[in-house]
Amino acid sequence: INFGSLNIDLVYQVDHIVRPGETIASTEHQVFAGGKGANQSAALARAGAPVFHAGQIGQDGQFLVDKLQDLGVDMQFTQTVEGHTGHALIQVEKSGQNSIVLYPGANAAQTRPHIDAVLNAFAAGDILLLQNEINEIPYLIEQASQRGLRVALNPAPFSPAVLDYPLQKVEWLIVNEGEAEGLVGASTGDLIKSLAHRLPNAQVLLTLGERGAHFHSSQTQLYREALRVNAVDTTAAGDTFTGYFLAAIATERPTEEALLRATHAAALCVGKRGAMDSIPDEFQVDKSLQEKGL
Repeated sequence: INFGSLNIDLVYQVDHIVRPGETIASTEHQVFAGGKGANQSAALARAGAPVFHAGQIGQDGQFLVDKLQDLGVDMQFTQTVEGHTGHALIQVEKSGQNSIVLYPGANAAQTRPHIDAVLNAFAAGDILLLQNEINEIPYLIEQASQRGLRVALNPAPFSPAVLDYPLQKVEWLIVNEGEAEGLVGASTGDLIKSLAHRLPNAQVLLTLGERGAHFHSSQTQLYREALRVNAVDTTAAGDTFTGYFLAAIATERPTEEALLRATHAAALCVGKRGAMDSIPDEFQVDKSLQEKGL
């Protein structure tokens, strides 16, 4: 079960990310289904995992539900509320790097009765995936832990509030470099070891973009190099990584294979524009791995 955000992505192609006080023209404008929660549900489904998405949309967000259903995500736990669906304004420059402004909308109006109703439909051992684009994350972690669910947290976008989350109850922590620095301090030399020290019972995944990804648990330490690709749009790379890794874990694949598939899927993702629409399916990932002899 992924309890997460659903956003409408407004994407603008620009020569460079706009600077303070500057006005620039966009060369292209597109509208996509997005939100870290929705993207990760899409990645889980494209990776072949059975996934339920819980969240909220406004009256303007039904196409998000329809799109995820078409991808194979079970949307029975997503509800429509008053107000606007969350949306993101995304600038993508020529290099593929992006800058994002989020409006939470319905994502920030989760209620505890809705959370309880959703979690009561699942059993001990099931995986709960969370990001940081909705409210009530600490409550979700606590309630999931009480019910015996296994919690995976991608605290993105990072905020200081994350430091007060009950992180000791998280089984998988998935972070990029900036999020890791927010958790342990930017001056820390070895981020993966610092994270492991702070959360000794967690399985930690640290993604470093073109510099690959690290995995650390009390039993295993792994590193996987990134594939060399021409990046067009990095918007959903981290979400693709998260979805593919957890999909492999949920189907009891070895951690090393999960890391390989996640890294490879993320590399394929950055070669296409958009968020959800850029996520490869499991057949594309399998084909690419075979072509590279992996």
